[in-house]
Amino acid sequence: MTFARRFAGTVAHAAVAVSFFAAASLAYAHAYPKVRTPAADSTVAAPHEVAIEFDDALEPAFSSITVSDAQGHTVSAGKSAVDAQDKKHMAVAVGDLGPGVYTVNWVAVAADGHRTQGHYAFNVK
Repeated sequence: MTFARRFAGTVAHAAVAVSFFAAASLAYAHAYPKVRTPAADSTVAAPHEVAIEFDDALEPAFSSITVSDAQGHTVSAGKSAVDAQDKKHMAVAVGDLGPGVYTVNWVAVAADGHRTQGHYAFNVK
């Protein structure tokens, strides 16, 4: 076998492997926060809502945000919602927040069904 044929075969195998791994990474997408409002570890005036912009579309029925105070009491005013137009945006209204530390817990189920979750805190002055 000539060098050119072996090289072409190696390149073809590499191309197949690259396309396989690219497809696999797309099939196993997970939604992670890109922008958080209020931002993690920020100090802000009392917000009226907490919103997170994710890097992948969400399944509205399975994704959520809850906000709790330092004692662990929920301060979210109702259920969170994924924006019907921009399925990467989810928000929840919050009541009148006094000064203190608040924790945001989020669950994101991507359109492909993969689940991620996390939390962060912010301060109200």
